[in-house]
Amino acid sequence: MTRYRLTVEYDGTGFVGWQRQSNGPSVQQVLEEAVTAFCGEVTVVQGAGRTDAGVHATGQVAHVDIARSDDAETVAAALNYYLRPVPVAVLAASVVDTGFHARFSAVGRRYHYSILNRRARPALDRDRVWWIPAPLDAAAMHAAAQLLVGKHDFTSFRAANCQARSPIRTLSRLDVSRDGEVISIHAAAPSFLYHQVRNLAGTLKLVGEGKWQAADVETALAARDRAAGGPTAPPGGLCLTGVEY
Repeated sequence: MTRYRLTVEYDGTGFVGWQRQSNGPSVQQVLEEAVTAFCGEVTVVQGAGRTDAGVHATGQVAHVDIARSDDAETVAAALNYYLRPVPVAVLAASVVDTGFHARFSAVGRRYHYSILNRRARPALDRDRVWWIPAPLDAAAMHAAAQLLVGKHDFTSFRAANCQARSPIRTLSRLDVSRDGEVISIHAAAPSFLYHQVRNLAGTLKLVGEGKWQAADVETALAARDRAAGGPTAPPGGLCLTGVEY
């Protein structure tokens, strides 16, 4: 049995998320089907992050165990051949020790949230950005975001149905910057709560509009109540960009 580490890119628009579900196609499902088509084996592809429906990835990491012995380049090429009908691609593959686990061995994850801030709606990137026509103050958003960096109880910024045992998380980075019409939010942490990045993006949007001040973000954080936080940003603007080991 050989364990392969895979770096995976995908457009999450047409998927119910990473995890295999009964209500539609998932990224995990199509990868597992590609493995079966390649070598005839039924196996489980384990991912580092269980991205939601509509969320994308440029740096998702997964692992899979295959009894058939092939070099990593052959496995990547074969999987990409069978993945051609769907917007999923294996960017790289390598043979790893069986002690490696894509999810549990990870020590950090990075996400990017993209906002298109202009009056005209997006034509090409409509499923990859959050379109906000009203002007946003990216500098004010960044300043408020720095109040959330560090170790905190993020109850106010996690989904009500989040199943994590603890709401305590440590944000190592939460930066907001503007490049022309695009506002980017970069978030990094060892792990994230369910909908945490999207809820943070929705909250910072209120600051950008001038509806909230930085002090309001501090108040929401201290409240430890989801009702005190901002709205949940749509999934299309979110992308898993990397996993650290």
